[in-house]
Amino acid sequence: MNAIQIKSELLKKCLAFTDQRIENARQAMSAAQEAANHESKSSAGDKYETGRAMAQIERDKAAQQLSEALALKNSLDKITLNPPSGKVLLGSLVKTDGPHFFIAISAGKVRVGDTDFFVVAPASPVGRALIGLQVGDPFTFNNQLLTITEIL
Repeated sequence: MNAIQIKSELLKKCLAFTDQRIENARQAMSAAQEAANHESKSSAGDKYETGRAMAQIERDKAAQQLSEALALKNSLDKITLNPPSGKVLLGSLVKTDGPHFFIAISAGKVRVGDTDFFVVAPASPVGRALIGLQVGDPFTFNNQLLTITEIL
């Protein structure tokens, strides 16, 4: 597999990851709204209002998760598959003398073919350590000194 194919596959997996988060957040919002709508008045006084307030809090949490997932998807839209400059930036596939990284979103370890890639956000600790580096530059990951061998 060439670099464009690998990056394309990683990007597809990142999009599937964000799409799943978006769907989960929408379902949670819908369930919370339905719970609030079905809360009925009872003789227990404030129980009705407390139940509606709790459902609203859950809906607000889900709305925040949805907003974050949509922002992740938006950042993925900015990634191009063209080879970047000689420096690590958003969309770079970074090969090292240890693990390999894809700078996109925080999605964890993703397998493409028989190779594992750590998909990291530029704002994550390792992403911040990598951004702007060039081939041959050293950096630390998990208390291990690594060297960039290739940027695609």
